[in-house]
Amino acid sequence: MPAQLNNQTTLHEGRIFRLVRENVTLENGVVTELDVIRHPGAAAIIPFISQNTLLLIKQYRHAAGGFIWEIPAGTRDPGESALACAKRELIEETGFSARDWVDLGEITPLPAYSDERIHIFGATNLTPSKQHLDQDEILDVHEVLLDDALSMIRNNQIQDAKTISGLFMATLMMKDQ
Repeated sequence: MPAQLNNQTTLHEGRIFRLVRENVTLENGVVTELDVIRHPGAAAIIPFISQNTLLLIKQYRHAAGGFIWEIPAGTRDPGESALACAKRELIEETGFSARDWVDLGEITPLPAYSDERIHIFGATNLTPSKQHLDQDEILDVHEVLLDDALSMIRNNQIQDAKTISGLFMATLMMKDQ
């Protein structure tokens, strides 16, 4: 039996997510209050230029205190499928579109306090398109060898959870082929 929601109060309504306080009765009978971020979900992409080369972005993230290495990703618009979001974000952030897509899986990055789910896709057969960054996006696109990206994880240059997960999922997919 999942937890029973007794009541919910919105604490903050942001541009992307809502912060709510939920009073719930847990399966063991304990009644507690939990603060939860309600998020519309996101999609992230491992865009392969070739079998061994992919695109990474180095993006400014104010909350992280500077530029970090990431895979392209973005928040889903209302009613938008995860794949449609991935296709839109790949073009917006990298200036490439992809002919072929594979669903690599889904992650839940912050399950203790957020319902956000990130769908991760592999994209191949890329063709140049027109990059259109959002006004608040500051990023550079880089071609990186897959082995170098994995080394960047080992060397603590890549710390972003969706990027680490996505690269791992893509590596597993390639081993299965």
